[in-house]
Amino acid sequence: MSATGEAIRAVVLLSGGLDSATVLALARGEGRLCHCLCFDYGQRHRHELQAARRVAAAQGVEAPVEMPLNLRVFGGSALTDDIEVPRAGESEGIPVTYVPARNLVFLSLAAALAEVVDAAEIWIGVNAIDYSGYPDCRPAFIEAFERAANLATRAGVCGRPVRVRAPLIALSKAEIIRRGAALGVDYALTHSCYDPDERGRACGRCDSCVLRRRGFAEAGVPDPTVYAP
Repeated sequence: MSATGEAIRAVVLLSGGLDSATVLALARGEGRLCHCLCFDYGQRHRHELQAARRVAAAQGVEAPVEMPLNLRVFGGSALTDDIEVPRAGESEGIPVTYVPARNLVFLSLAAALAEVVDAAEIWIGVNAIDYSGYPDCRPAFIEAFERAANLATRAGVCGRPVRVRAPLIALSKAEIIRRGAALGVDYALTHSCYDPDERGRACGRCDSCVLRRRGFAEAGVPDPTVYAP
């Protein structure tokens, strides 16, 4: 609650994946009034957008704002270009599934929405432990972005700074799943795969699928993911 007793408003970046579904549940658990934001950014498929709608509905919040943003114009990633999605372990260094500056762009637009809805917080499901090596998932980036956002916005310079919350950043995938399961997150509604089939079934071979499957196994929680044969 705010100093005036009103619920604190928060913009939650909701991709439809496991991590963002958990973040939404954590924000709601802290009593936040959540405004969800997702992006139709030219990604390989729309299954994650459908998942974001399902997750929001299941958690009792308004349907997410869906913003069209065509990062396919730039390409440069297996998620936004005609580049084959590698199997887990095939890439060295930062993998080709990295989308150039994606979280920088997404957080910038979340900061804009936060100004409009008078939100004091932005919640994002980045993780620096069980992840694929993306530079925009690191604590240093989140801290730097928060400083930049409060220098660049009217809210920030007028004494209403926005705080960027990344509650999963130091957790393993298993810890994330346990925390979400304790909050009642229905992970069957989420989608994580980079390369699903036309029915939305997970490939089971990409980095995201491997991290997700291992997380459920280590958490001791049944994996509800539907995998393609």
